[in-house]
Amino acid sequence: MVFDGHSDLLYDVTRRRLAGEKRVLERRHLRNLEAGGVEGLALALWVSAGKDTFWKDISEADSDRARMEIMLLCMKAELAECSWLTVVRTPAEAKAAKTMGKKYAFLAVEGMDAMGDDLGAIDRYGDLGVRIGMLTWNGENLLATGAGGDPYSGLTELGRQAVRRMEARNILVDVSHLNDGGFRDVLKTGEGPVIASHSNCRALCDVRRNLTDDQLRAIRDSGGIVGLNVHHAFVHADREKQTAEMLARHAAHMAEVMGVEHVACGFDFCEYFGPGNEGAEGLENCSQIRNLFYWMEKLGMSEQERNMIARENFLRVLA
Repeated sequence: MVFDGHSDLLYDVTRRRLAGEKRVLERRHLRNLEAGGVEGLALALWVSAGKDTFWKDISEADSDRARMEIMLLCMKAELAECSWLTVVRTPAEAKAAKTMGKKYAFLAVEGMDAMGDDLGAIDRYGDLGVRIGMLTWNGENLLATGAGGDPYSGLTELGRQAVRRMEARNILVDVSHLNDGGFRDVLKTGEGPVIASHSNCRALCDVRRNLTDDQLRAIRDSGGIVGLNVHHAFVHADREKQTAEMLARHAAHMAEVMGVEHVACGFDFCEYFGPGNEGAEGLENCSQIRNLFYWMEKLGMSEQERNMIARENFLRVLA
């Protein structure tokens, strides 16, 4: 069984519910989740992409905050229709959900644009049950700069305060999407584990969203994990090598650099967003997750190591 540490399904839920659909998770995604052996996932509240036409009647002046409120309303309505899925805050609650035959979901925030300069929003996220938080998506906000911006710009003073507030509220700081300068400052500022929920190895695919070996070691030294990302562009520069086998090689490289106990899953499946969002070959959607673990076995990883990557490492850090 697999714990997927990064999922954008709430984005799909929001756009489809705003178009009048109900039971989106059950009707459009549950079959693939079951086929892929997904027992639980981290559902991301992600509004930073922002300009999509399904966000109706939102003024630019308060767009991020308004989108977040809409997504939360859609999430609550959707979860009320999903008796098979429960939101949890701890691995113990996740285990209890499994015992009752349910899937479980931790909540995450992917980019804190919606908070503006209000640090109190982090407390509200904590009260909601959020356990994972990213300061940025790809762009720049009042806290930090994302991987799509100036690579050397560090955290702002507000961003450093946000990191400390997140740790005080037991919210894991997630550096996926953060630029290199922000990564450096998070590791200097934070005291607890730091994670990259959905990033691969820059040594195998040289893009800003992936991590250098030094960054992998820094996450290891913090006690954190790195989740493997299926997005084709983060697997290899050569289209012919954007495959499940190559992603397994990312896992092997992480294990060599950090130790296998720091490798996890954060697949970021988003093929349902349309062209350009495809997963690697053999990992086109979450029903195919077993292909990745087939190639890990071929590369010599034991069953115990594969289980650690599949679920145990991420849940250990969440504990």
